[in-house]
Amino acid sequence: MKIAFIGLGNMGGPMALNLHKAGHQVSGFDLSEAACKKYAADGLAIAETAAATLDGAEVVVSMLPASQHVEALYLGEKGLIGKIAPGTLVIDSSTIAAASSRKVAEAGAARGIAVIDAPVSGGTGGAIAGTLTFMVGGSHADLERARPLLEKMGANIFHAGDAGAGQTAKICNNMLLGILMIGTSEALALGVANGLDPKVLSEIMRRSSGGNWALEKYNPMPGVMETAPASKNYAGGFGTDLMLKDLGLAQENAAAVRASTPLGGLARNLYAAHSLAGHGALDFSSVLKMVQKG
Repeated sequence: MKIAFIGLGNMGGPMALNLHKAGHQVSGFDLSEAACKKYAADGLAIAETAAATLDGAEVVVSMLPASQHVEALYLGEKGLIGKIAPGTLVIDSSTIAAASSRKVAEAGAARGIAVIDAPVSGGTGGAIAGTLTFMVGGSHADLERARPLLEKMGANIFHAGDAGAGQTAKICNNMLLGILMIGTSEALALGVANGLDPKVLSEIMRRSSGGNWALEKYNPMPGVMETAPASKNYAGGFGTDLMLKDLGLAQENAAAVRASTPLGGLARNLYAAHSLAGHGALDFSSVLKMVQKG
């Protein structure tokens, strides 16, 4: 299958590469020259522009940072929706506002283009291993069209509902993740301040009632888990500013539906402070620095 893949960052790049390894003809593009060079070296065909990836494409996949990037890519006079052939399937795996996903889906429907929102969870490790979780918003029929491709990039695929529902599920998940990472960091920092070995404490909590994904696969304490960003100076992974963006989306949504999310609001404020302290480009698990004894 011919696939246009736009956005070759920490998540999108490995996803595109997995589709390429599965035998699909993938044409990729990213504004980052370094990202394009990296994946070209891995055998991925790189186009000169986003629009150039569309040549013969049966499916378009995008993985971009925020709502404004997705809307700029697809909508407006120069947007790709006006250039994508009718009958094409669009899979947007960016984490954005549900309202933005619905805008793109409506614009696509007006031109006979099927659009689903399919944000992911699982981190860069999941993207590389092809074990991501997809939360899909859109029609059941369009999901089934996408499923063979999603299965090459992920291990879990959930149909959350109509257009935008995947995004709503994702911001709920990431709000919880942000809260859990802060709580995990506080607990580890408290134990270390009392002289406990962070590896031992992590294992105790992992196998006890405090067990969670951060302890299982993404420990925020350097040296505890070799594969975690914390052991790589918090490089790569899921950036603090991206977590801040997702927590902001959750709070905007909560205000719109008048839901009470006090811990989500606190987590958003703590990540905002962490970003303002100069840690925005570091992995979100670096929030440990905020609570760690100096």
